[in-house]
Amino acid sequence: MALAGKGIAAYDLPERVAAYDADMELMHPNRGRMVEVALEVLPFPHEAPLRAVDLGTGTGFLARRFLERFPTANVVAVDGAGAMLDLARARLGPLASRVEFVVGDFRRLDSLGFVLEADAVLSTFALHHLTAYEKRAVLRLVASGLRPGGWFVNADLVLSEWPEVEERIQALRVAGIVGRAAGRDPRFADPAATRAWLDEMEAREGDQPLPLAEDLALAREAGLQVEVFWKEYREAVWGGPPSP
Repeated sequence: MALAGKGIAAYDLPERVAAYDADMELMHPNRGRMVEVALEVLPFPHEAPLRAVDLGTGTGFLARRFLERFPTANVVAVDGAGAMLDLARARLGPLASRVEFVVGDFRRLDSLGFVLEADAVLSTFALHHLTAYEKRAVLRLVASGLRPGGWFVNADLVLSEWPEVEERIQALRVAGIVGRAAGRDPRFADPAATRAWLDEMEAREGDQPLPLAEDLALAREAGLQVEVFWKEYREAVWGGPPSP
C-alpha cells in the first residue's frame, strides 16, 4: 500500500505493481492466515449487508476475501497508488461491482470525498507506513466513523521492544526469504543480498513499524477497544470495536 510522496511513487511504478503479490508471498507467507484471522473475528453474520472500508487496498487481496465471505457486503477500497487499484479492479472481476475505488492518501480520510461511516474498517500491511502521530489521527477518524457494533481490524508489521530480539527476528526473516526464493531470484540469492534489498526497499517505501504495545496504546488513545488475535515474529493481527 502507498501513502504519499515517495511512498506513493514507489507503489505506482508498473514494475512494483507487477511484482507486488509475488514479493508478498516471498516476504509474508502468513498473509493469507492473517487475513483469515482478521475476517473471522468480525462479529457479523455472513449474510449481513455490511459496508466496509479497506485502508491500503493494494492489489485487492483482503477485499476479495471479505467480499467472498460476506456476499451482500460492499467495500470502499482506498489506496494512494492508482496503479494498484487498477490491478485490484481487474483481479476482483465481477466482485468489483460491489467496490468503490478511491485513490487518495488515507491519512486524510476526511478529505477523500466519501463518507467514512462503516460497519468494518480493515487494513493489511499499510499502517506501518505512518508515523505514530499520523496513525493516532487515522485511528481517531476510524473510531468516530464506525457504526454501532462496528469493528476495526489491522493486520500489519510490528517491531520488538528489545533490540536483541529484533535482531534475531530479522535474521529469521532473511533466512526465510532466502529459503523460499530457493535461488530463483537474484535479489534474494543469499542473506547479504537479501538484507541489502530489504533495507533499500524499506527506506524507499517509508516503512516505520512500531512495537505492538505502542500500536495498541495508540489505538486505545484513539478510542478503540483493541486486543491481539494473532502474532508471529514481526506480524500481528489486532483490533476491536470503539470504546463505549
